[in-house]
Amino acid sequence: MTLLMPRFEPTRTAAQHALAAVRPEAYAGSRNHLTGAVTELSPYFTHGLLSQREAFDFLHQRAPLHPQHKLVYEFGWRAYFRHVWAHLGEGILSSLHPGTLPDLAYQPEVPEDVRQARSGVPVIDRAVQMLYTTGHLHNHARMWLASYLVHVRKVSWRAGADWLYGHLLDGDLASNHLSWQWVAGTGSAKPYLFNAENVARYAPAQWHSPGSVIDTSYEALDAWARSPATPPAAPLRDGIGEPPLLASPFDACAGQPLNLTGQHVLLQHPWALGDPPPEVPENAVVLGLVLRDFHRRHPWSERRWQFVLQAWRSAGTRCWCVDAADLGPALAGAASVWLHDEPHLHPWRHVLPPQTRWWRTPPLFADVPTHQRSFSRWWQHTRLV
Repeated sequence: MTLLMPRFEPTRTAAQHALAAVRPEAYAGSRNHLTGAVTELSPYFTHGLLSQREAFDFLHQRAPLHPQHKLVYEFGWRAYFRHVWAHLGEGILSSLHPGTLPDLAYQPEVPEDVRQARSGVPVIDRAVQMLYTTGHLHNHARMWLASYLVHVRKVSWRAGADWLYGHLLDGDLASNHLSWQWVAGTGSAKPYLFNAENVARYAPAQWHSPGSVIDTSYEALDAWARSPATPPAAPLRDGIGEPPLLASPFDACAGQPLNLTGQHVLLQHPWALGDPPPEVPENAVVLGLVLRDFHRRHPWSERRWQFVLQAWRSAGTRCWCVDAADLGPALAGAASVWLHDEPHLHPWRHVLPPQTRWWRTPPLFADVPTHQRSFSRWWQHTRLV
């Protein structure tokens, strides 16, 4: 079976069409296969064009979803990672606990042969090609890529997570970086390992990797993961160029906004591209907020920038690139400032003026006030709301 190449349109209509196409029972039975009935909703969740609450309500109304359904469970992982982020903040960007090897045993950069899709391991090179071509990867392919980099090539999980995050349309710091920690063993009880037999079971033939470095036993892979030594690599001579990661969306945000004194202002940041709450005044000035401080630390691919910019253009929203130090003074005279409460921007909350009104999307899962160090423990304490 051919692996379809997803295409994502940054519109509310496209998000609703994707949701209408979801078949929960097909997902439950085939989700681990690269050709399975995955939802492809994650870019819409990440960018605020669709909420988990809305998705669940729609699907549950069509056919009741039990709280233990595989799809609800998958929604739960996203919510759990956000739970950890809420309690640890930027602590999720460091190892949660010691991993298989000391941090210094790992390389600080993703090797060029992997970045250029010429590692010589078909499953890895196919994953990188799809990442660059679509901005998306099946979760199983993400796990294979992370496991290969960390446990076979001895690359720091943080280096790999930063690289993948920059190219993903659905890049979310909590889901992405904590998933890498789960694979690395710094956020789980043991490292996640895979071999060629596992790839052959869940991926199309073009991804199969017989005779490669991963065509071995789990015992051998576990021994490699626990040794600072790296097995021999056989990179190909030719590959592809890595798309650049950019700290700003080109010249699309040049210039400063109009005088905002006395105005109601809606800041529509890249994680809230959907409709604002009805409380926002109809005459509010809508600005697409690009906070340079964040994107200098976490640059994005052109594909992801274009996703966001296209959403703003279609809504007639003006893009505003600004440094955090200039944000407060520019908004000081505004009558009100409306902003979706988003943890990607939490390090800079303090620069917003006191008339800022934060709003949140209704959650799917009940808040768990104390930090739970495992998904299973969090799952025991939460519930659908």
